[in-house]
Amino acid sequence: MKKNKIIYWIATIFIFLFEGVMPAFTFNTELARQGISHLGYPTYFGNTLVVFKVLGALILVIPAIKGRLKELAYAGFIFDFLFASISHFAVDGFGFDGIFPFIILAILLVSYVYYHKLNKGVAYGN
Repeated sequence: MKKNKIIYWIATIFIFLFEGVMPAFTFNTELARQGISHLGYPTYFGNTLVVFKVLGALILVIPAIKGRLKELAYAGFIFDFLFASISHFAVDGFGFDGIFPFIILAILLVSYVYYHKLNKGVAYGN
């Protein structure tokens, strides 16, 4: 059980830092704006995405939040990573920028699997 908690928290904290903290501090930089516009998205899309990333990261890291809300946060990040890959492949072709979201997705899936190992029998009415 202790090993499961350690693995869960390492993966979850990584996602929290990478998808919650980092975007919150860097979303308004020139590099971030260029990245969004390079993919063909308007600036407001990047700003909206950051709001949902920060909220989702908070939901994942707050232990008191369980059930459907946590499942929705995991699902949202899965879509985020899949569509980030699709966007990069469509604009830049096959390369590391398109593969990198799959690496982060793998870490998210570790968090998800260990969340369920630690919370067997959690009701989804929350």
